[in-house]
Amino acid sequence: MAHDITSLPELMPAIGARGGRPVSDPESLTDLSLPVPTPEGRDLLVEVEGVSINPVDVKVRAGSPTSGERRIVGYDAVGTVVGLGDQASRFAVGDRVFYAGQIDRPGTNSRYHLVNENIVGHAPRSLSTAGAAALPLTAITAWEALFDKLRLDDRSEGTLLVIGAAGGVGSLIIQLAKALTKLTVIAVASRKESADWVLQMGADHVVGRDFAAEVSALAPKGVDYVFTSFTPGNVRAIAQVIRPRGEVVSIDETGGSIDALKAKSVTWHWELMFTRPVTDPTDHYQHELLEQFAELIDDGVIRTTMTQHLTPLDAATMRQAHEIVEASQTIGKVVVTDWAAAEQPAS
Repeated sequence: MAHDITSLPELMPAIGARGGRPVSDPESLTDLSLPVPTPEGRDLLVEVEGVSINPVDVKVRAGSPTSGERRIVGYDAVGTVVGLGDQASRFAVGDRVFYAGQIDRPGTNSRYHLVNENIVGHAPRSLSTAGAAALPLTAITAWEALFDKLRLDDRSEGTLLVIGAAGGVGSLIIQLAKALTKLTVIAVASRKESADWVLQMGADHVVGRDFAAEVSALAPKGVDYVFTSFTPGNVRAIAQVIRPRGEVVSIDETGGSIDALKAKSVTWHWELMFTRPVTDPTDHYQHELLEQFAELIDDGVIRTTMTQHLTPLDAATMRQAHEIVEASQTIGKVVVTDWAAAEQPAS
């Protein structure tokens, strides 16, 4: 049984993905009209006001069916709770929330969206919809990488090398490491604008793409930790600069063997923020994480990583956003808000 205080429309706008074609093809992402879903169990029904685009959106879009029913992608959202499943207890209708959702359920590129309350947090009060939309997936990923996988805390010292530092996750890795640990952060940034950005995020040092020599000069005994979102082609350089028994956390594929790290007995961690919600829907770690993260935002400890804000929320704008992210040179996050030509639900 669903509980809500709003009379909702029967249909909603959504953006459907079709694979097997470049994002420049109008059929790659198209405007749809779909039935508004009904919340059950621990689900919230959220009226989505803004989303951001992550590399996973691009990958899932490309891998979507090439014909027939289109897939709804999108793995970040900010919006307002308009309905509750009969077991939902963490939120109330009217609450403003933010979350990343699940890879095995329809994505956030729809006006109304169902999400398990265990992976949702109250949105930061101090941020606009666009500013908050940039954060959930990358906040969860960065938090789990640092504090779950590497088990860092406010006493942790040493040196952290961040590869892919100017991206959405890297930007928050830097901020969280500087705010909540005692680590020295070395950021890899290949362009001047990227270098300027990571310094704004709080990096102590910036090195170029061919970073081995520069990092070795900064940390002659080796860095203690490495975060990487650009692993292919960098494994040997990581092996060169990391200390014996150091630790690496990666969010992408390696592109080959990691045997070069064996001689130093390096620990390799994988981080995929979808693992928890997909394998254990009762796990509420990400709810608690997002609640803490929102407090850090509202206390001025962490800043949003939004750098590009597009409108309106429709297929044409979403194709533009996907094209930006697909170029793999994005600094911070691309956000899209404000549904185009969609009627407001009746009150």
